[in-house]
Order: sequence, then structure tokens, then C-alpha cells
Amino acid sequence: MEDQLALKAKNVAGNIRKLREFRDYTQDYLASQLKISQNAYSKLELGYCKISLERLYAIANVLNVEPVYILTMEHTELIKIDLPNQS
Repeated sequence: MEDQLALKAKNVAGNIRKLREFRDYTQDYLASQLKISQNAYSKLELGYCKISLERLYAIANVLNVEPVYILTMEHTELIKIDLPNQS
């Protein structure tokens, strides 16, 4: 069970990275929007740190997606063009 949770956390971290790259945002940009250092943001994206619910909502807001999308998107899934509120 613990291995499954660790794998799920890695998937969420990977989804955040994929969405950030899809939006052409840098780690520096997301870090500044979240008011954390780039190093701290990098650790979130690599799955080295646990992401709080509050932080998940903040990241989803910056990436302009629903938090559930970050949680449920398969890490290997291709980013679709029809993401909500895409600019």
C-alpha cells in the first residue's frame, strides 16, 4: 500500500511537470507565483516533498486546470489540446 501511495505521489509530481511544460512556464515562474524558491518548487516536481492540499490548489490555479486533473491524469498520457481555460 505504501508503495502505491509513493507511486501515486510521483505521478502527481510528474503531471505537474508535464502541465508546466505544456504551458511553457519555467520552474522559476511557477515558484514565483507560489511564493517559494525555485529549488523548493523543483523538489515538489521531483516528488521529494509532499504536496499539501492548499499547495495543490495553488499549483492548479497557476496552471489553469482543475486540481482533480492533476490527480487523475496518467503520467504517460499525452497532454491534450482541450485543457480547460487554455490561453
